[in-house]
Amino acid sequence: MLDGMTQYVAFLRGVNVGGINMKMVDVRKTFATLGFDDVRTILASGNVLFTTTRTGQTKLKSDIEAALRKDFGYDAWIVLCDIATVRAIVDAYPFDPEHEGWQPYVMLSSDAEILGELLAMKDDLDPALERIDAGDGVLYWEVERGQTLHSDFGKATGKKRYKATTTTRNIRTLLKVIA
Repeated sequence: MLDGMTQYVAFLRGVNVGGINMKMVDVRKTFATLGFDDVRTILASGNVLFTTTRTGQTKLKSDIEAALRKDFGYDAWIVLCDIATVRAIVDAYPFDPEHEGWQPYVMLSSDAEILGELLAMKDDLDPALERIDAGDGVLYWEVERGQTLHSDFGKATGKKRYKATTTTRNIRTLLKVIA
């Protein structure tokens, strides 16, 4: 990577689920049109790596969301992180990512207040089914396999009010992103 270049990951929310279907080749074109370099996608769930000399994450996020809205006609929201932040998030995962019969997740957010609101549920969760813990700008979550959408935390995070600021990824996906 050249001096002055920063590698970012844009985590698109709700891609290829719930009727928002996008081909990753088309997503890469959108990012390239924005002038980003080394654009790659990881899996079909909306994980876009790219490099840029541009600074200012707020403006980058806004520009990407606007381009996605224009090119794909949906209400696009992303969480944007530099690659070093993603590595730190993975390294700090507080649970056993290989816990047999469990799913290891990270909830990323562009709104710390929302994370605090969701973290308030921690003591009300049944640890035999799921656990959450705070990280730096994320919530870590492990849930019994098959209960992701049915657990108390899973149901809470599906609420419309969290749609614009949160997205969840399996820790295995994040490992692929940083590989």
